[in-house]
Amino acid sequence: MPLIRLHDVRHAYATISLRSGVHPKIVSSRLGHATVAFTLDTYTEDIPDFDAGAAESISGLFLPKEAD
Repeated sequence: MPLIRLHDVRHAYATISLRSGVHPKIVSSRLGHATVAFTLDTYTEDIPDFDAGAAESISGLFLPKEAD
Protein backbone atom coordinates (compact mmCIF):
# COMPACT_ATOMS: atom_id res chain seq x y z
CA MET A 1 0.00 0.00 0.00
CA PRO A 2 1.27 3.46 -0.78
CA LEU A 3 2.02 5.86 2.03
CA ILE A 4 -0.91 8.25 2.46
CA ARG A 5 -0.49 11.56 4.26
CA LEU A 6 -3.09 12.76 6.77
CA HIS A 7 -3.69 15.76 4.51
CA ASP A 8 -4.65 13.38 1.67
CA VAL A 9 -7.15 11.60 3.93
CA ARG A 10 -8.72 14.95 4.92
CA HIS A 11 -8.96 16.01 1.28
CA ALA A 12 -10.51 12.69 0.27
CA TYR A 13 -13.02 12.88 3.14
CA ALA A 14 -14.04 16.44 2.25
CA THR A 15 -14.39 15.76 -1.47
CA ILE A 16 -16.31 12.50 -1.03
CA SER A 17 -18.60 14.03 1.59
CA LEU A 18 -19.45 17.03 -0.57
CA ARG A 19 -20.01 14.83 -3.65
CA SER A 20 -22.31 12.63 -1.56
CA GLY A 21 -24.47 15.59 -0.62
CA VAL A 22 -23.34 16.12 2.96
CA HIS A 23 -24.15 19.72 3.87
CA PRO A 24 -21.01 21.90 3.55
CA LYS A 25 -21.52 23.27 7.09
CA ILE A 26 -21.18 19.73 8.49
CA VAL A 27 -18.06 19.01 6.42
CA SER A 28 -16.55 22.33 7.47
CA SER A 29 -17.26 21.66 11.13
CA ARG A 30 -15.80 18.16 11.04
CA LEU A 31 -12.62 19.45 9.41
CA GLY A 32 -12.34 22.24 12.00
CA HIS A 33 -12.48 25.07 9.48
CA ALA A 34 -13.40 28.54 10.69
CA THR A 35 -15.77 29.18 7.78
CA VAL A 36 -17.82 27.20 5.30
CA ALA A 37 -16.44 29.50 2.61
CA PHE A 38 -12.94 28.17 3.22
CA THR A 39 -14.16 24.58 2.94
CA LEU A 40 -16.02 25.26 -0.30
CA ASP A 41 -13.17 27.28 -1.81
CA THR A 42 -10.66 24.57 -0.96
CA TYR A 43 -12.52 21.37 -1.78
CA THR A 44 -15.05 22.08 -4.52
CA GLU A 45 -12.48 22.86 -7.21
CA ASP A 46 -12.15 19.08 -7.64
CA ILE A 47 -15.87 18.73 -8.36
CA PRO A 48 -16.61 20.30 -11.76
CA ASP A 49 -20.03 18.63 -12.05
CA PHE A 50 -21.40 20.63 -9.09
CA ASP A 51 -22.38 23.44 -11.46
CA ALA A 52 -24.25 21.14 -13.87
CA GLY A 53 -26.03 19.42 -11.00
CA ALA A 54 -27.14 22.74 -9.56
CA ALA A 55 -28.44 23.90 -12.94
CA GLU A 56 -30.45 20.69 -13.35
CA SER A 57 -31.91 20.94 -9.84
CA ILE A 58 -33.00 24.53 -10.27
CA SER A 59 -34.31 24.17 -13.82
CA GLY A 60 -37.02 21.82 -12.55
CA LEU A 61 -38.44 24.68 -10.51
CA PHE A 62 -38.87 26.95 -13.53
CA LEU A 63 -39.26 24.72 -16.56
CA PRO A 64 -42.10 22.27 -17.06
CA LYS A 65 -41.07 18.64 -17.25
CA GLU A 66 -41.18 17.14 -20.71
CA ALA A 67 -43.81 14.47 -21.31
CA ASP A 68 -42.42 11.02 -22.07
